[in-house]
Amino acid sequence: MILSNFRSWALDEAPASRSQATWGSAYRVWLSLRRNPLSMIGLAIILAFVALSLAAPLLAPYDPAAQDLGNRLAASSGAHWFGTDELGRDVLSRLLYGGRVTLGMVVAVVVLVAPIGLGIGCIAGYFGGAVDTALMRLTDIFLAFPRLILALAFVAAMKPGVESAILAIALTAWPPYARLARAETLTVRGSDFIAACRLTGASPWRIILRHVMPLCTPSLIVRVTLDMSSIIITAASLGFLGMGAQPPSPEWGAMIATAKRFIFDQWWVATVPGIAIFLVSLAFNFLGDGLRDVLDPKGR
Repeated sequence: MILSNFRSWALDEAPASRSQATWGSAYRVWLSLRRNPLSMIGLAIILAFVALSLAAPLLAPYDPAAQDLGNRLAASSGAHWFGTDELGRDVLSRLLYGGRVTLGMVVAVVVLVAPIGLGIGCIAGYFGGAVDTALMRLTDIFLAFPRLILALAFVAAMKPGVESAILAIALTAWPPYARLARAETLTVRGSDFIAACRLTGASPWRIILRHVMPLCTPSLIVRVTLDMSSIIITAASLGFLGMGAQPPSPEWGAMIATAKRFIFDQWWVATVPGIAIFLVSLAFNFLGDGLRDVLDPKGR
């Protein structure tokens, strides 16, 4: 009954308030996304990894840092489902706790870069002229360097660790979002409703915040979702190179780095976190493709 009432309320063709219109739009997006099986598979994988990571203290059979040198590099067994690493630590426990570190880094990067890229792109596209030139040339400078190389340079200039890795990835990940937001802004800044806003006396900043940014957000969400896989791989690469999470932190990239010496004989130590990175990256690509079909008006 409650779901039926919500459905009728959300799908009302004449919403009585802005919140009803917003919920109705979001519900229609969900209904469209639900028709794409690959997107739902990707969403299910992402939610499963997030739930497992959040429940790590309850699900992990061992302390992820507890060492048992007498049981090092043990194969899969009833006591250790995914075996143990070179220090006898349970791989399953480290995988669960490592999801908190890796996925937490990715979420932190997105929270930082999405508003920065959206703001810079909308400001550049709306004001144009010297402002646009200055901001886009700054964007070009960051785009001129490969993301991982630039992130490594930033981390090397700071101190290796999770916080430094998050900041370094954020500093290198925002330019594509700024480019996308600028392109979207250029298509709407000459629209009639923007001119009407100016005639009512709205300031440029109010127009950007209340009208331009919301129009750019759907495309940005699609781009962020598709870029999540590259952000995950960059975060894991920094951990693999020793520039991200530091031992004994159970980060997926760091787990692969410490296990690379045993990859041919004790393959499970590196394979398990590698499969986790692969599945999460693939899931975000599936979800991003579905969101692009639903949110991108040029694709419909």
